[in-house]
Amino acid sequence: MPAASTRVPQQERSRATQARLLEATVDCLIEHGWAGTSTTVVAARAGVSRGAQLHHYPTKTALVTAAVDHLAERRAAELRAEADAVPAGPRRLDRVIDLLAAAFTGPLFVAALELWVAARTDAELRAALVPLEARVGREMHRLTVELLGVDERRPGVREAVQATLDLMRGLGVANLLSDDSARRTALLATWKHQLSTLLTPDEAARRPGRADADGRH
Repeated sequence: MPAASTRVPQQERSRATQARLLEATVDCLIEHGWAGTSTTVVAARAGVSRGAQLHHYPTKTALVTAAVDHLAERRAAELRAEADAVPAGPRRLDRVIDLLAAAFTGPLFVAALELWVAARTDAELRAALVPLEARVGREMHRLTVELLGVDERRPGVREAVQATLDLMRGLGVANLLSDDSARRTALLATWKHQLSTLLTPDEAARRPGRADADGRH
């Protein structure tokens, strides 16, 4: 029993150490960029020994990709929680788009951009990042479908959702060097209107007798 009783605290300490390292990594990426983020700097910021850091994440690439994965999961959970507080109704789409826009201007996106740019010329980072970003992209797409409450089996819905995410990504990049909030707000207002039209089923097309009323059979 003593071995079992000590194992749980050890596991808890290990998870706590990992969490501190991952949070410190994201902070360093945001403040110092990829070039200024070293495992030594991260360990010092997290208050973790160099040996403990190497035990959990032996390379810089392993550390930063784990940090992005961790933040992506946490942000997805936060988005779901925030969306759950939004009541159903005609204004829900507007609020969901606002939540997504905030996600693409937040710390995770800034950290991810640092890695995308670095991965262009770093083969090891690119090999680790490409599959991670593919999975994060799929999960973000599924989450957006869930939050909007739409059916991707309908023609055009999948494309509309993906266009929304691509727009958010572009607006996030535009906001990186200067405050682009005014232009972003105007563009999002237009897109909300267009997206509502794209995602709303054509009730007239589904009503019985439409072909007769139109004189077509």
